[in-house]
Amino acid sequence: MLHISGAWQRAARGAGLLSPDGDLTPTIFAEITAAAVRHDAVNLGQGFPDEDGPSEVLDAALTAIRSGVNQYPPGRGMPVLREAVADHQHRFYGVDLDPDREVLVTAGATEALTAAILALLDGSDDEVVVFEPFYDSYAAAVALAGARLVPVPLRWPGLEPDVDDLRTAVTDRTRIILVNDPHNPTGTMFSAEVREEIVRLAHLHDALIVTDEVYEHLVMSGSHTPIATLPGAAERTLTISSGGKTFRTTGWKVGWISGPADLVDAVLAVKQYLTYVNGAPFQPAIAVGLGLPDRYFEDLAATQRERRDLLGAGLVAAGFEVSTPAGSYFTVADVRSMLAEGEDAADFCRALPERVGVAAIPVTAFVTPGHRAEYATLVRFASCKRTDVIAEAARRLAASAR
Repeated sequence: MLHISGAWQRAARGAGLLSPDGDLTPTIFAEITAAAVRHDAVNLGQGFPDEDGPSEVLDAALTAIRSGVNQYPPGRGMPVLREAVADHQHRFYGVDLDPDREVLVTAGATEALTAAILALLDGSDDEVVVFEPFYDSYAAAVALAGARLVPVPLRWPGLEPDVDDLRTAVTDRTRIILVNDPHNPTGTMFSAEVREEIVRLAHLHDALIVTDEVYEHLVMSGSHTPIATLPGAAERTLTISSGGKTFRTTGWKVGWISGPADLVDAVLAVKQYLTYVNGAPFQPAIAVGLGLPDRYFEDLAATQRERRDLLGAGLVAAGFEVSTPAGSYFTVADVRSMLAEGEDAADFCRALPERVGVAAIPVTAFVTPGHRAEYATLVRFASCKRTDVIAEAARRLAASAR
């Protein structure tokens, strides 16, 4: 690998997976998951559920498979799902979309993000403003496109963006403002002031807005407001979401991107040469999910709220300072009270599965190398597991403090 040149090096370096010697290193997720298995720890590291989604959605997939929906779907996605996405956006947010021109089905939100970034960036003169810490694929995709990542810090303990920092970050070189709301890994939800400033700055500097809204139905405090609904935002905003988190089907990898037809066409021009298409029998099943009654989405949020609170209580009992998330699967805690001299959150997380029987991810896995020190004591815990699993993790964490 040391002597193989190519764009893979940019992607790996952007994601922080290339050592100074040029070696490709495993992700912290793989490392921590392996430790969790080795020590039979409760794995609160990776953000995927440990239970299946609603029976209506699962049964719809089985019906589609048995009915012969097993070949390539249309390149833009099956009409039934594109129509369901358009109906969902109108039902929940009052957004009107043309399902034939303004919705594109993708292999999960990650492909939608990567295709959008590759489609809309044009090299080293372009910049992408992100809110740091950030989902790790953002940096890899921006690096692969040859562009520059410009982070706006979410500082402890509030973990909310400062509008002055945002104004400094967005310039005439900004091509994309990338917004993840509800936010992974912090669970932050952006204020109306921040959302409005993003739109104002995008107009001022002629930037595009790409939003990652996969946690839109996992909101425990307040309500989700897509940036595309703000005045002046729709014409320059691409909105991304998926069925994985909402319907507990992360392995199906069914996502979508929506927005102005010309922007969606640009993304399609790249996306069709990545996966081309995916998940034919899963697409009508996710369409069924998007049409479920309001009660399903309300119960989903209520269950996540219960689990968030249970985990938070365990973290507090363990002596950690906790930032209570408003949305997403994740809770961030400051673990400095349990760090030995010279130890940081990454060291803590590597030892935690054996020492306590719980696995978690250091927030430094989601930041640029130059800012690691600012997040060196913060750890992300996932609360998307069954209530009994969360309760056991909370018990172990609390017992470790005694």
